[in-house]
Amino acid sequence: RALDRSLAVGAHGLPLMGSGDWNDGMNRVGNQGRGESVWVGWFLYTTLEGFAPFCDERKQKTLGNRYRKHMLRLKKALEDKAWDGDWYRRAYFDDGTPLGSAQNEECRIDSIVQSWGVISGAADEHRAIRAMAAVEEYLIRWGDGLVILFTPPFDKSALDPGYIKGYVPGVRENGGQYTHAAIWTLIAYALLGDGDRAGELFALLNPISHASTRAGLHKYKVEPYVAAGDVYAVWPHTGRGGWTWYTGSAGWMYRAALESILGFKLEGERLRIEPCVPRAWREFEINYRRGATHYHIKVANPLGLNRGVSEVWLDEARLPTDDIPLVADGKTHRIQIVLGERQPAPTGQEIL
Repeated sequence: RALDRSLAVGAHGLPLMGSGDWNDGMNRVGNQGRGESVWVGWFLYTTLEGFAPFCDERKQKTLGNRYRKHMLRLKKALEDKAWDGDWYRRAYFDDGTPLGSAQNEECRIDSIVQSWGVISGAADEHRAIRAMAAVEEYLIRWGDGLVILFTPPFDKSALDPGYIKGYVPGVRENGGQYTHAAIWTLIAYALLGDGDRAGELFALLNPISHASTRAGLHKYKVEPYVAAGDVYAVWPHTGRGGWTWYTGSAGWMYRAALESILGFKLEGERLRIEPCVPRAWREFEINYRRGATHYHIKVANPLGLNRGVSEVWLDEARLPTDDIPLVADGKTHRIQIVLGERQPAPTGQEIL
């Protein structure tokens, strides 16, 4: 029922935003029932794509096909109405005014619509790359060690997006680093195959990095061993951590490291290792316990690549595909992955 309620669209064919979406501080963008959220468009596309197969399995193919048709309409609307020329817009107000556009004085570019264009897989490939280049140019502040949510922050313009404008510019959701969203930026770069950038962003977002120097620790002022929900991006508090022990950011950071960078992807009784790592990483290891069975995974990167799997070995046998079958025999198994261009396995070595 929740999905069915989410299918309503506004004048641009995009999902209605109501009194806020992921950024609940934007509670007056669509509170009159006409405003639209571009981010919800990407998120809904992803949700429908994952849910439609379950409809088929439950013999509700009519419903599954309805969702797939909505996905097609949604994808067209996102490309036709949400593209701003160099990045995707964030939303439309009730009166049709765009938000997250080059024509705005404040909140000209927002990170989560760019990253979710990539994460959803729905954005045009060339536009997705261009949008993430804009994120790098405007939202990643390497010198300050920040990935800010949007820029410029809300302050004095006539736009009234909601209570977000009550925050000091550059703090929390109002143009500070909101770590939850910053990690989505990292994941997007990994999905684009840029393991070097993904690795750099993970190092930047890792809270322990703030304790690498005495000056950094005094600037950060909060625990460097747990995830911070936000980091300030306004002088004189630039780089100061906000509220900590934020499980939302911690969970996404763990997934970003394990799934997006190390490439550990568990699907039922099968495992895939599809890394996207910095080229300087020549190898890494993962120890995985599944019940009483242990798997020692070693990944070699002899050519210094970002991604691409050439060989997969389970114990002494080379597998014909990247799918690794998992068993519950209580033993210890060895998995070896070699990055490179896929080559056919020699006859007689495959597991069929």
